Amino acid sequence: MSFLPYFIFGAGLMLAAVFAKSRYVSFWAQKPEDYATGPVFDIRERFNGPIDCEGVIYGPTGRVTSRFVAHFDAQWEGNKCTMKEVFHYDSGQVQNREWKLTLGNDGSILAQAPDVIGQGSGQQTGSAVLLNYRLKLTDDAGGYVLDTTDWMYLMQNGSIMNRSQFRKFGIKVAELVATMRPASPQTVPGE
Repeated sequence: MSFLPYFIFGAGLMLAAVFAKSRYVSFWAQKPEDYATGPVFDIRERFNGPIDCEGVIYGPTGRVTSRFVAHFDAQWEGNKCTMKEVFHYDSGQVQNREWKLTLGNDGSILAQAPDVIGQGSGQQTGSAVLLNYRLKLTDDAGGYVLDTTDWMYLMQNGSIMNRSQFRKFGIKVAELVATMRPASPQTVPGE
């Protein structure tokens, strides 16, 4: 009997298992509806004013490649927000970013930033916020464009847990885990 039919069957079975895992039991398997209950995550309330953030970035092998402390300032006018971010990395590098967010009446989110290709989109539902976008890395980081999925979860104490995955050609190349919360007075610049 030929080896080829067994090989094709095995390869098909493996592809089906990988698809099932990514669709039903992985980071990508989450849907906004999964978080419809619990505390309500309204980005107009949680991303408003000064925000403290700290986090780590994991490389493709799962090891921490970078740590950061950041300060954000978010200001709303109606359903539009400008959120300025200043990141201080453990390497000494400082990065300034600025998001423009638009919140729809249905909880949909449109997001723009200078390093985002096109426009990001997302949804706030219940206790979570999902945001998808294509991020262009700086030239000194390779200049690659990565498909990014951000999940932010509202905690009982009002803090936000953020988990983001960055993919190239569908392969995870980095992951970020961060916390966000209203800034304490001693961390607000100029106060």
